[in-house]
Amino acid sequence: MIRVLYLIHDLSDPAVRRRVLMLTAGGAAVTLAGFRRGENRLADIDGVAPLELGATADARFAQRLLAVAGAASKLPRLLAGLARPDVILARNLEMLALANRASRHFGGVPIAYECLDVHRLLLDKGLAGAALRAAERHFGRDARLLVTSSPAFVEHYFKPLSGIRAPVHLVENQVLELDGGETPIQPRARPADKRWRIGWFGAIRCRKSLDLLAAFTRRMEGRFEVILRGRPVRSEFDDFDGLVAREPYLRFEGPYRNPEDLSAIYADVDFAWAIDFFEEGQNSLWLLPNRLYEGCRHGALPIVLDGTETARLATQRGVGIALADARLETLIERFTALDAAAYQALHANLVAGGSRPWIIDRADCAAFIQRLAALCQPAGQTATPHPAPSLIASKVASEVNCHDR
Repeated sequence: MIRVLYLIHDLSDPAVRRRVLMLTAGGAAVTLAGFRRGENRLADIDGVAPLELGATADARFAQRLLAVAGAASKLPRLLAGLARPDVILARNLEMLALANRASRHFGGVPIAYECLDVHRLLLDKGLAGAALRAAERHFGRDARLLVTSSPAFVEHYFKPLSGIRAPVHLVENQVLELDGGETPIQPRARPADKRWRIGWFGAIRCRKSLDLLAAFTRRMEGRFEVILRGRPVRSEFDDFDGLVAREPYLRFEGPYRNPEDLSAIYADVDFAWAIDFFEEGQNSLWLLPNRLYEGCRHGALPIVLDGTETARLATQRGVGIALADARLETLIERFTALDAAAYQALHANLVAGGSRPWIIDRADCAAFIQRLAALCQPAGQTATPHPAPSLIASKVASEVNCHDR
């Protein structure tokens, strides 16, 4: 059994739990170490007790650098009682720095760099961006694998700008389904007297989306409502709870478990909001968010924005509703024209495509572990590959602040 040391920037990030479940389902023994983020409660992840390296906070980059420096100084002591891992998986840039120190502590362990967002500071054209890219190049010089979630990250950042030259392994943000069976997506028809519901689930961090949806539901006078679930990134809002409370057609219904609660929460909505303006013109154009896959898997039509990687994938697979731009008038016009028959026709396309494009199963988990295990092979020797098409979607495809989207 391969032993994986997984270094994490935020131990309470729901996406971390999903990745740990994926690693263990694939046959790995996982040791989890990382930072507590703010007041978020630490908890074991299905029997994997985390090793805390310190505390950090959203939107406080300098504080996080100090926390990483402090963790680096005490890392040998913290790791002293652990068995030597076979692979170190480092989730984002700050953990990549610690991965190098951990690798040396254990006498040289191969490192895989997991980067699921490209932070705006990495794209900065000034000294700050140059310094961060230099740091990524330095700490990533010995990385044996780059794990990312969208080919657009590779095309627009890693190939032209980043100094990372490791082979790329694409792991999309698909829904984790370990029970097998691949149950089909169920057809839906909208009852004539039902209010349309839009679900915005995951990391709630985009103020522009919140303002747009609030204005839209008010203009539609109750014909639409928005259900928010997940974890608000409160540093991005002046008063998130107050903003939602003042809106008559917005409701925040708290956190949920991923993947256990996905079927129930998406069954409660007609559409999934898969638009993000958090880093508009950069990361938001390139990402493939969790909510795209979750919504499609569980029968909620995605709402996407033309010109983004999300819209490209949705269009390629013939699903969802694409907006030409992000103006309120465009949103109103598009949904005013939508009736029950048009919705049913769009949903039939989603059902016809089946669930397979939207999920990761045990075979995919095993393929990922095999890719990590190949890093342990002596030079010139490779493991026999068993690629899973839904997982290894491309050989061409950092995040400083990675969140579940």
